[in-house]
Order: sequence, then structure tokens, then C-alpha cells
Amino acid sequence: MTFPDEKFSSVADYADVYFAEVGKAQASVDRKKLTQALKLLDAAYERGATLYVCGNGGSASISNHLVCDHSKGGQTDTDLRPKVVSLATNIEMITAIANDIDFDDVFVYQLRTLAENGDVLLTISASGDSENVVRAAEWANKNGVEVIAFTGFEGGRTAKLANVNLHVKGDNYGVVEDAHQSLMHILAQYVRLSRMKEDVIKKRKF
Repeated sequence: MTFPDEKFSSVADYADVYFAEVGKAQASVDRKKLTQALKLLDAAYERGATLYVCGNGGSASISNHLVCDHSKGGQTDTDLRPKVVSLATNIEMITAIANDIDFDDVFVYQLRTLAENGDVLLTISASGDSENVVRAAEWANKNGVEVIAFTGFEGGRTAKLANVNLHVKGDNYGVVEDAHQSLMHILAQYVRLSRMKEDVIKKRKF
């Protein structure tokens, strides 16, 4: 069975079940792997490496949002200067690659151009099987770029390619994306929080 698998009598009833599904999806995330992802990101920011992020559709939106929260937010009141690049944001480059080469290469082409050994790639894909995301992860594995994968559904190929797979149990795109957005916020806020002085934390809004 998938959610939803029936009609609902009201949007309020649907909201109640939807919110419950989001809660279950968030609770399903392996906390040990979340800690591993945090350590990987924190170490990358500490050494001045670049984090590259990619995804399609709603996941592209999370990729772009991640740049703001990790780069701008991560250096507010801290000693960090996180370098974060979304491979989903440069529409001129994306359409040129898609038109002249192949849409499946829109992320890996940029990664080959920009990434260095020691950088990190974070892929966001509910299915874990988007070909352009998979190709980026495959290239990263062969070129000294560690991979964090946000996945849902069955995990797909990126779950197996990742150094750290943050998997969300869910079979509804909206629910999985909501959980991925939460993971993005949690990692961004905790990186910042861990570097802030106690007295400053009390004065700030997150």
C-alpha cells in the first residue's frame, strides 16, 4: 500500500494523515548515519573543501535552499566559511549541456569542471535513481569526492553509491521531500550551533 491509497472527505482529514506520514518518515532516519553525515560535512567545511549539491524538481529546490542555509547560515556567528555550490541553479549551463550533450550529464559535466579531490557531493533524489544524479555520484566515487545521498522509496542506485546514505522511509514524493528539507535544516543548524558560543545562541533565532 502507498499513501494516499483512497479519497479523503476533507482537506483537514488529509492534512492529519499527511502530517503523521511526515512524522514517521522523519523518525525513520538512521541517527548514526545522520551523525556520520554531520562529521563529513563539518570536516569538509573545516578544511575549506567545497560541497556540491544536486537534485531534480523539488529536490533541485532543496539543493538551492541548502546553499543559503549552509553557506550563509553556517558562517553566521561562527569561524567557518562553508563553500557550497548547487549544480541545479545555473540554468544557462544546465540547458546548454542538456541541449548539446545529454540531460543525464547536466550535473556530472559541472562536477567534472569544478570539483577537486577532497570535495563532497550531496545528492537529493526521492527515488535515488535519477540518471543525472546517479552519474554525478558515480563520477564522485572515482575521483576522490565523498558522497552523501538523501533518498526515499527503495533508495535506488545512489543509496549504494553513497559514503553516507540518509534514507527516508516513505512512498509519497511530498512526504519524502519534506523529510529531506528537514534533514537539510538540521545539518545546517547543527553545524552552526556547534560552533557558536553559548551566550550568543540564546540571543539568536534559528
